[in-house]
Amino acid sequence: MTKKDLLYEGKGKKIFQTDEADLLIAEFKDDLTAFNAEKRGNEAGKGALNCKISTELFHLLEKNGIKTHLIRTLSDNEQLIKKCRILPIEIIVRNVATGSLTKRLGIKEGTILPFALVEFCLKDDALGDPFINDDHCLLLNLARDAKQILEIKKIAKQINAILLPFFDTKNLRLIDFKIELGVSADEELILADEISPDSCRFWDKNTDEKLDKDRFRQDLGNVKMAYEEVLKRILGDEDARNP
Repeated sequence: MTKKDLLYEGKGKKIFQTDEADLLIAEFKDDLTAFNAEKRGNEAGKGALNCKISTELFHLLEKNGIKTHLIRTLSDNEQLIKKCRILPIEIIVRNVATGSLTKRLGIKEGTILPFALVEFCLKDDALGDPFINDDHCLLLNLARDAKQILEIKKIAKQINAILLPFFDTKNLRLIDFKIELGVSADEELILADEISPDSCRFWDKNTDEKLDKDRFRQDLGNVKMAYEEVLKRILGDEDARNP
């Protein structure tokens, strides 16, 4: 598979064209960003860790009936993926109140929510990725129709229902996570982007220690060590330091 022209560069990945029109290469970057990229940093090896973590989790989800864009891993920080049309919606699933939810609604930090809350943000850096509702999605033509919005929420909750007990067995609490969905060539919704400590909040089940990008956001340090710990728990006895 030949990596060709750069198609898109985001905060955490570069997407390249290949010699096959329906296949792309995703290259995971070592860059760290927070607060809509107002805070920036770099952690050597972070891209490879995220690539491995996301690959493992996508395989887990695929085994449980979730369709994804992942085809295979090409290198430590590269994946071969299916080309799809990414919906301009960030889909957030929350199990525990923290971050912007506590600020917006005054819910006490750490409150376990009575059900998985699904929220949407408009993918628009210039606007600061504002929160939007179902009607906004229709108004802005972000989704095909109300039925597709319901399907988006259903997939998000299915993913949560798979990941929540999985991470519980790994002594991790899945606090919340962000996903992106794409529309495949045959008009199916598929999971795209990544699932990693860049896009999830993981707390240790016993101590509530944060093992995700909040370590960068909140200047807690040991970012790479936290990502390595997440990978180590996902893999069990395998060595997280060699993704």
